[in-house]
Amino acid sequence: MELTWNTALSGVETSGIRRFTALARATPGACTLTIGEPDLDTPAPIRAAAQASLAEGDTHYPPNNGQPWLLEALSQYEERAHGLRYAPDEIIVTAGATEAIFIALSAILNPGDEVVIPTPAYSLYASVTMLCRGVPVALPTEDSGFQIDPAALAAAVTPRTKALVLTSPNNPTGCVYTRETLEEVHAILRDRPVFVLCDDVYRELVYTADYHSFAEFTDMRDRIVAVNSFSKPWAMTGWRVGWCMADRPVKEKMQVFHQYAVSSVPAFVQRACVTALETDTAPMRALFQRRRDDVCARLAAMGLEAAEPEGAFYVFPSIRKYGMDTETFCKRMLKEGLVGVLPGTYFGAEGFVRISCCYGDGALREGLDRMERFLKTL
Repeated sequence: MELTWNTALSGVETSGIRRFTALARATPGACTLTIGEPDLDTPAPIRAAAQASLAEGDTHYPPNNGQPWLLEALSQYEERAHGLRYAPDEIIVTAGATEAIFIALSAILNPGDEVVIPTPAYSLYASVTMLCRGVPVALPTEDSGFQIDPAALAAAVTPRTKALVLTSPNNPTGCVYTRETLEEVHAILRDRPVFVLCDDVYRELVYTADYHSFAEFTDMRDRIVAVNSFSKPWAMTGWRVGWCMADRPVKEKMQVFHQYAVSSVPAFVQRACVTALETDTAPMRALFQRRRDDVCARLAAMGLEAAEPEGAFYVFPSIRKYGMDTETFCKRMLKEGLVGVLPGTYFGAEGFVRISCCYGDGALREGLDRMERFLKTL
């Protein structure tokens, strides 16, 4: 008997990030600088709030989209911190930003619809697009300083285009889209029936005062989905909680997929999320900015070119001058230099590697020392 599978799985592979990280961790003595997860534990007040919620017996089904008081807290936080006005009933509390992206694209896409994804980009966008039977369309940005070239975007948009993904700050480059870039994108899409998916999960980890989200363009509110997460700025990766905001008719379509995918986010973590929103992220931001500065300085001393990230906690140097493909470079450096970083091809960009600054100072120093020694052998 021959079994058949969902054809949407064709071409969708398991995460290269996870596969290479597993390879690095299985390499005896290797120093791993691959995963984008803060090395710090979740702040104690947030953990205490979850413990108190459990002690009070908060173990029953919550409302599908989130507790009313958490939705209200998110609505107030977004307006206070970022000037974005979404009512509580325009917000869904999700199982991380991953689920938010999945339900957004599930609600938007029909088979054959195209999603324009500026690259380098987190591979999740293309994979979820294909699982939703859409077609990912890469929009390379390496030759425009990782900003979006308006002529290239205009050429990439076709009658089949259904959505554009914007990630700012970007993973893996740390690039923050300028106001000028966003205005050019807005001019191209303003009169087109194209959704914009704003993945703003690194928004609290920005090192420039001039930050803007595309969600600020309120004249396109009916086509914007803004996604965020507690994972990065509050060191809550293992909690798996995020949220998404959209104009009410869009949100109502998305909540159908949310209800049948996960039902709801666990009850007892939601009180902790309110505490997180009341917790200052400035210390976390300052830590990662200092690490960014240290890593960039070391790479420059090695002769590696890297655009200074304006947000997130990654550095994305070019290794093109060594004349080998990125996967070969990373595998050789892991085997010969005992340090693991990620090939840029996992993000749709040949000739670059991603270094995560999420690790402690000692691990970063050791990893960069090993990287420097390896480069001297080439």
